[in-house]
Amino acid sequence: MKNILKAVTLCAVIGVAACQGAAAQPIRVGFAAEPYPPFASPDASGNWEGWEVDFMKAICAEAKLDCVITPVAWDGIIPALTANKIDMIIGSISITAERLQTIDFSDKYYNSPSAIVGLKGEQFGSTPETLKGKVIGVQVATRHQAYANKYFGEAGATVKGYPTQDEHNNDLVSGRIDAVQSDFLAINDFLKSEQGAACCDLKGTVKDEPEILGFGKGVGLRKGETELKGKINAAIKAIRANGTYDTFSKKYFDFDIYGG
Repeated sequence: MKNILKAVTLCAVIGVAACQGAAAQPIRVGFAAEPYPPFASPDASGNWEGWEVDFMKAICAEAKLDCVITPVAWDGIIPALTANKIDMIIGSISITAERLQTIDFSDKYYNSPSAIVGLKGEQFGSTPETLKGKVIGVQVATRHQAYANKYFGEAGATVKGYPTQDEHNNDLVSGRIDAVQSDFLAINDFLKSEQGAACCDLKGTVKDEPEILGFGKGVGLRKGETELKGKINAAIKAIRANGTYDTFSKKYFDFDIYGG
């Protein structure tokens, strides 16, 4: 991004025509390649759709950025950012103290508690005591995995990692695991599906610990990209103020996704 901004400054000096190619480089927006409905997933034609796709389009239009979705495997998305293979991450990535040691973040653009879902008829809650002896599915390299390892694993549960949320949901439906821990907003979409509604229910949300669970979801950025961060923060603030954020959010949710 810094190189792009330098190129734009140079164009102002030597002429636009000579620099059209340098100034036209798009912003590569890293999305997790694995489907994560209702936030982002490719349709049958390979076109990306979902709440975060609409969010990206809104902030990029507001900031006048040419943004291109660049799918990256979730467990490699932060290394892709730091290696300059992408320019920012929009992937429901939580702002945590651990991640802030490696990358920077925009302001929060939504928030979601961490929830426990299990099979209907199974009597347990969302505390370490009630999950003792259970097998809990989590998506790898997420805040849920870190939380489950610390609180549930140490209390006697078995924590099993999966590359995607769909995979741990499928194992839950099949009875191969007892519960899953996931973002409430994402797992709520599963519970509304025919498959999820038939098998499973919400057991509760876990006790909050911001140091692990984070301070909301932010756009991931390389450290030092202060100008891009300023543009993204201004765009988030603008679409919240002018109603654009609420307009596209209502297509997916019947409650306030921004959170406290």
